[in-house]
Amino acid sequence: MKSLLLLFAFFILSFTVQAQFPGGGGGGSSVTGRIAGSVVDSISKKPIDYATITLFRSGGKAPLNGVVTDSKGNFRIDNLNPGKYKITVSFIGYPTKTFDPVTTTPAKPDANLGTVRLSPSGRMLKGVEVVGQQALVENHIDKLVYNAEKDITTSGGNATDVLRKVPLLSVDLDGNVSLRGDQNVRVLINGKPSGALSTSLADVLRTIPADQIKSIEVITSPSAKYDAEGSGGIINIITKSSKASGISGSISGGVGTRQNNGNINLNYKHNRFSLGANIGGNGAWPQTSLVDFNSVTGPVTRTQSSQSRTTRVGVRGSINGSYDFNDFNSITTNVTINSIAMKNKGMGFSTNSLFGATAGYTSDNYNKTSLGGFDWSADYTHKFKKQGEELTIAGQWSHTAATNDYATEYFGVPAAFIRFTPNQNGTNDGTNNEYTAQADYSLPIGKKIKLEAGGKSIFRRINSDFEVFQQNNNTGPYLLNDTASNLYKYNQNVYAGYTVATFTLPKSYSLQVGARVENTQIDGTPSNSTQPSLSPFSNSYTTFVPTIAVSRALKGGNSVKLNYTKRITRPSLTQINPFINKANADNQTQGSPALSPEVSQTVELGYTAFIKSSVVILSTYYKHTNNLIEGIATSLYDTDLGRNITRTNFLNIGKNNSIGVSASGSVNPVKPLTIRGSASVYTYDASASSALLAQQSSNNTYIQYNIFTGASLALKKGFAAELFGVFNSKRRNIQGTGPAFNIYGLGLKKDIIAKKFTLGLNALSPFQKYLHLNTNINSANLTQTQTISYPIRSFGISFSYNFGKITYGQQAKKKGVNNDDIMPGDTGNGGGGVPSGGGGRPQ
Repeated sequence: MKSLLLLFAFFILSFTVQAQFPGGGGGGSSVTGRIAGSVVDSISKKPIDYATITLFRSGGKAPLNGVVTDSKGNFRIDNLNPGKYKITVSFIGYPTKTFDPVTTTPAKPDANLGTVRLSPSGRMLKGVEVVGQQALVENHIDKLVYNAEKDITTSGGNATDVLRKVPLLSVDLDGNVSLRGDQNVRVLINGKPSGALSTSLADVLRTIPADQIKSIEVITSPSAKYDAEGSGGIINIITKSSKASGISGSISGGVGTRQNNGNINLNYKHNRFSLGANIGGNGAWPQTSLVDFNSVTGPVTRTQSSQSRTTRVGVRGSINGSYDFNDFNSITTNVTINSIAMKNKGMGFSTNSLFGATAGYTSDNYNKTSLGGFDWSADYTHKFKKQGEELTIAGQWSHTAATNDYATEYFGVPAAFIRFTPNQNGTNDGTNNEYTAQADYSLPIGKKIKLEAGGKSIFRRINSDFEVFQQNNNTGPYLLNDTASNLYKYNQNVYAGYTVATFTLPKSYSLQVGARVENTQIDGTPSNSTQPSLSPFSNSYTTFVPTIAVSRALKGGNSVKLNYTKRITRPSLTQINPFINKANADNQTQGSPALSPEVSQTVELGYTAFIKSSVVILSTYYKHTNNLIEGIATSLYDTDLGRNITRTNFLNIGKNNSIGVSASGSVNPVKPLTIRGSASVYTYDASASSALLAQQSSNNTYIQYNIFTGASLALKKGFAAELFGVFNSKRRNIQGTGPAFNIYGLGLKKDIIAKKFTLGLNALSPFQKYLHLNTNINSANLTQTQTISYPIRSFGISFSYNFGKITYGQQAKKKGVNNDDIMPGDTGNGGGGVPSGGGGRPQ
């Protein structure tokens, strides 16, 4: 709390000083405006939709930005600084029309080109009609953007369903997100972190309705301005917001056989003040999963057949506001709340054979998890007289509280085995507080150079209280199990500074170079009376992160880009906690405080081509990762239980080299049909350290992939249809493989009231009741297989309604805290972890 008070004292002091001197010492204006207009056919007078509008500097050849016209032929390019520009208007079958210069000034920041009339080319074949569609996937110089709001098959789903369809991404059925096969990614919402995402990423993603998502940004090669964490890259979920003046809003939702969701947006904007609110939720009908498990550890063979029934409900709401005091000073603030509740009830039949004796017994399992918290951020922006010179000071407080209660009871256990299977229950209470302060400054030097610099501090305070109770010989009262219970306090401080320089070079070249330095300080205090070897630990390391990017703009808007980036992945709280988690006696886990962060270096070459109305994106890369972190399962003799068990330890297992290629694009074979697809193929070639060679099942190079393909059909009278498929290969680790899976879906949408009310139908894997997910471990002393049958088939209906009387205008660019520096899993209840026995996991 002391850090929080210092942060806001600094914020208030900065605001007071800048408010007294609004010109930053220079005076002037940094108002942004827009260029708008409409495009029609000069003969038929009908609007031309999907015409391409391209923005250049006056007299320039390199495009700065671009949009396409909507169904009424209208277009608008926002957030333009005062200056002179060139606008070109083009469409297949029409000569390009150019406007140069188009001038905007601080006094008159908006320019309206009025009605632009395009005359059909004399060479255009009579009777030939070409209709384009706005791209679902866009490739920018620093990121790939998936415009989720244009995809009707996601209606009624959640963020996880959307992420599965984004190029370069894959999501397994546990909700774990990978970017080109790497799960060490950082997920942001509107450019900002969330304490809830760090605590339970998969569960939070399931509570965000798909109808609330505007787009997904994928950053494979972040510059030094971004936090160094996340070897795979950064995923930024952009939610819908209004760029309109007045009062507006929307209501959307869906009801299905697998899950239901709803979302309400309200927006108000008047002059320099804007206010927005959103609340959305997602609830899953009870779903029953089946598990078949087999494990051989030395003389012990364990099998289990079980089923579990899971229910889940989540709510996410936010309120945001901004106010521009004048042309130079503005503030924004945002409060987001998250709440998730899950219940799991299961039962199973297990066998346990030891030295020729076999015991069979049943078990009942119960697990309840609740998670709630908030993120509060505020930032102050000061713009100087010089165009583009800007200072932003931002702060954020994220708070998450999580509770996990569980119980396991066994029935029919033979007397000789009863001490191996104690009835137990437990609770895990944890809190996670994260305080962040940062400052960012940008300075243009002439027209060819831009400098950016900044500093940042993050303070994380995590506490966990894990208590386990069990019966002696499964009779009598439940007594505290000191061996399995523990208290854990964890502090992490990160101090970072960066600088980035961007150069505009001759012959349409651009160069961006950057450097970042991060210092990490860790202190952990585990406490357990029966494990005296658990002592406080500390660690500190400094990481230097260079980045470089070279790009060249080619003819027709094509471009080529070469990047080099260095990234780190800090181990999560669970991975460094030395406490032995025995909540599931046969499947224990233990972390290591001595873990080093993963360090990866990537070189990527990318090419983007615009072919008529289509975009083709190609890239190839090489990535080397050192200190690779994986969980290693081994068979050990547990003296408390008197038998062999499986224990998973998180270790730096060695290094991995990966070569990958990715491609995405779209084609229009006939007028109303668009076919699109993306594929990412990459290798896994891990080399284990000498101490772990016995655990490595194979040292071959493995090819892995994730593929997405889809088609959309624009029909008459407001009808639209879509079909998609997702195909993922097995995922390798040094001990075995994770599951492969394929899913497909389709959707149909009808505009009942144009731009106002829409109804939709959707289906996911309609001819496939279960996904069968196979996991295999094969090492020197452990052979283990598991198959989870997960219910996937669903049907649903969705709707959306937009309301309000609005007028369009400019919207200020918002900045703020951007904590993309830790891997998911750092949670206040990580001290003990969620037991894996809840029916859907092996006992």
